[in-house]
Amino acid sequence: MTGEAITIRPAKRADVVAIVKLLADDPLGQNRELVVEPLPASYYKAFDAMHRAHHIQMMVAEDNDGQVIGCLQLAILPGLSSQGASRGIIEDVRVVSDRRSQGVGERLVRWAIGEALANGCKLLELFTHESRVDAQRFYKRLGFQPSHVGMTMRF
Repeated sequence: MTGEAITIRPAKRADVVAIVKLLADDPLGQNRELVVEPLPASYYKAFDAMHRAHHIQMMVAEDNDGQVIGCLQLAILPGLSSQGASRGIIEDVRVVSDRRSQGVGERLVRWAIGEALANGCKLLELFTHESRVDAQRFYKRLGFQPSHVGMTMRF
Protein backbone atom coordinates (compact mmCIF):
# COMPACT_ATOMS: atom_id res chain seq x y z
CA MET A 1 0.00 0.00 0.00
CA THR A 2 3.00 2.31 0.19
CA GLY A 3 2.25 5.40 -1.87
CA GLU A 4 -1.34 4.38 -2.51
CA ALA A 5 -3.92 7.11 -2.22
CA ILE A 6 -6.79 6.22 0.06
CA THR A 7 -9.92 8.32 -0.23
CA ILE A 8 -12.23 8.73 2.76
CA ARG A 9 -15.69 9.66 1.50
CA PRO A 10 -19.34 9.47 2.53
CA ALA A 11 -20.86 6.08 1.78
CA LYS A 12 -23.39 5.83 -1.01
CA ARG A 13 -26.32 3.46 -1.22
CA ALA A 14 -24.36 1.56 -3.88
CA ASP A 15 -21.71 0.83 -1.20
CA VAL A 16 -24.09 -1.07 1.09
CA VAL A 17 -23.13 -4.53 -0.24
CA ALA A 18 -19.40 -3.79 0.23
CA ILE A 19 -20.02 -2.41 3.74
CA VAL A 20 -22.06 -5.45 4.80
CA LYS A 21 -19.30 -7.72 3.49
CA LEU A 22 -16.81 -5.78 5.64
CA LEU A 23 -19.06 -6.11 8.68
CA ALA A 24 -19.31 -9.86 8.11
CA ASP A 25 -15.56 -10.31 7.62
CA ASP A 26 -14.64 -11.11 11.21
CA PRO A 27 -15.46 -13.78 13.80
CA LEU A 28 -18.24 -11.73 15.45
CA GLY A 29 -19.73 -10.31 12.28
CA GLN A 30 -19.93 -13.60 10.45
CA ASN A 31 -22.64 -14.67 12.89
CA ARG A 32 -24.50 -11.33 12.90
CA GLU A 33 -24.60 -10.37 9.24
CA LEU A 34 -26.44 -11.99 6.35
CA VAL A 35 -24.46 -11.72 3.13
CA VAL A 36 -26.78 -13.07 0.45
CA GLU A 37 -27.79 -11.92 -3.01
CA PRO A 38 -29.83 -9.79 -2.89
CA LEU A 39 -29.12 -8.30 0.51
CA PRO A 40 -32.07 -8.13 2.89
CA ALA A 41 -33.98 -4.86 2.57
CA SER A 42 -33.27 -4.12 6.24
CA TYR A 43 -29.70 -3.09 5.35
CA TYR A 44 -30.92 -0.52 2.82
CA LYS A 45 -33.60 0.73 5.19
CA ALA A 46 -30.95 1.28 7.87
CA PHE A 47 -28.61 3.00 5.40
CA ASP A 48 -31.40 5.32 4.25
CA ALA A 49 -32.23 6.22 7.86
CA MET A 50 -28.56 6.99 8.60
CA HIS A 51 -28.31 9.02 5.40
CA ARG A 52 -31.29 11.18 6.46
CA ALA A 53 -29.88 11.76 9.97
CA HIS A 54 -27.70 14.85 9.83
CA HIS A 55 -25.71 13.76 12.89
CA ILE A 56 -24.68 10.32 11.55
CA GLN A 57 -22.04 9.78 8.89
CA MET A 58 -21.23 6.43 7.32
CA MET A 59 -17.85 6.74 5.66
CA VAL A 60 -15.86 4.42 3.43
CA ALA A 61 -12.19 4.16 2.57
CA GLU A 62 -11.66 3.63 -1.13
CA ASP A 63 -8.43 2.54 -2.84
CA ASN A 64 -6.93 3.72 -6.14
CA ASP A 65 -9.15 1.27 -8.04
CA GLY A 66 -12.35 2.61 -6.47
CA GLN A 67 -12.78 -0.47 -4.27
CA VAL A 68 -14.28 -0.02 -0.80
CA ILE A 69 -11.63 -1.35 1.57
CA GLY A 70 -12.84 0.06 4.89
CA CYS A 71 -15.73 1.73 6.66
CA LEU A 72 -16.61 3.65 9.79
CA GLN A 73 -19.75 5.21 11.24
CA LEU A 74 -19.55 8.43 13.25
CA ALA A 75 -22.46 9.86 15.24
CA ILE A 76 -22.28 13.32 16.78
CA LEU A 77 -24.63 13.46 19.75
CA PRO A 78 -25.51 16.59 21.69
CA GLY A 79 -25.84 16.05 25.42
CA LEU A 80 -26.41 17.79 28.69
CA SER A 81 -23.62 16.07 30.64
CA SER A 82 -20.18 17.60 30.76
CA GLN A 83 -21.69 21.08 30.64
CA GLY A 84 -23.71 20.46 27.51
CA ALA A 85 -20.90 18.87 25.53
CA SER A 86 -21.44 17.02 22.30
CA ARG A 87 -19.78 13.66 21.97
CA GLY A 88 -18.73 11.65 18.99
CA ILE A 89 -19.37 7.94 18.87
CA ILE A 90 -17.45 5.71 16.47
CA GLU A 91 -19.04 2.45 15.35
CA ASP A 92 -18.46 -0.24 12.74
CA VAL A 93 -14.78 0.34 12.00
CA ARG A 94 -13.80 -2.36 9.55
CA VAL A 95 -11.03 -2.93 7.03
CA VAL A 96 -11.04 -5.69 4.43
CA SER A 97 -8.95 -8.57 5.76
CA ASP A 98 -6.14 -8.44 3.19
CA ARG A 99 -5.59 -4.70 3.85
CA ARG A 100 -5.42 -4.74 7.65
CA SER A 101 -2.30 -3.35 9.37
CA GLN A 102 -1.61 -1.10 6.38
CA GLY A 103 -2.91 2.21 7.76
CA VAL A 104 -6.46 2.13 6.38
CA GLY A 105 -8.14 1.87 9.79
CA GLU A 106 -5.88 4.56 11.18
CA ARG A 107 -6.84 6.92 8.34
CA LEU A 108 -10.53 6.29 9.04
CA VAL A 109 -10.22 6.83 12.80
CA ARG A 110 -8.06 9.94 12.39
CA TRP A 111 -10.70 11.31 10.01
CA ALA A 112 -13.33 10.71 12.74
CA ILE A 113 -11.16 12.43 15.36
CA GLY A 114 -10.83 15.49 13.14
CA GLU A 115 -14.54 15.52 12.36
CA ALA A 116 -15.45 15.26 16.06
CA LEU A 117 -13.15 18.17 16.90
CA ALA A 118 -14.52 20.23 14.00
CA ASN A 119 -18.04 19.65 15.35
CA GLY A 120 -17.13 20.85 18.85
CA CYS A 121 -17.16 17.45 20.53
CA LYS A 122 -15.56 17.34 23.96
CA LEU A 123 -15.07 13.59 23.83
CA LEU A 124 -14.99 10.76 21.34
CA GLU A 125 -16.04 7.28 22.34
CA LEU A 126 -15.98 3.90 20.73
CA PHE A 127 -16.86 0.43 21.80
CA THR A 128 -15.06 -2.73 20.85
CA HIS A 129 -15.86 -6.25 21.90
CA GLU A 130 -13.75 -7.55 24.75
CA SER A 131 -12.54 -10.40 22.54
CA ARG A 132 -11.02 -7.98 20.00
CA VAL A 133 -7.63 -7.66 21.67
CA ASP A 134 -5.86 -6.47 18.49
CA ALA A 135 -8.48 -3.74 18.01
CA GLN A 136 -8.02 -2.62 21.61
CA ARG A 137 -4.25 -2.30 21.07
CA PHE A 138 -4.91 -0.33 17.87
CA TYR A 139 -7.26 2.12 19.59
CA LYS A 140 -4.89 2.59 22.54
CA ARG A 141 -2.08 3.38 20.10
CA LEU A 142 -4.28 6.14 18.65
CA GLY A 143 -4.86 7.65 22.12
CA PHE A 144 -8.10 6.03 23.29
CA GLN A 145 -8.18 4.79 26.88
CA PRO A 146 -10.42 2.20 28.53
CA SER A 147 -13.03 4.13 30.50
CA HIS A 148 -16.32 2.27 30.71
CA VAL A 149 -17.87 -1.02 31.57
CA GLY A 150 -20.12 -1.85 28.65
CA MET A 151 -23.35 -3.74 28.95
CA THR A 152 -25.56 -5.07 26.19
CA MET A 153 -29.14 -6.22 25.95
CA ARG A 154 -29.97 -8.02 22.72
CA PHE A 155 -33.49 -8.45 21.40
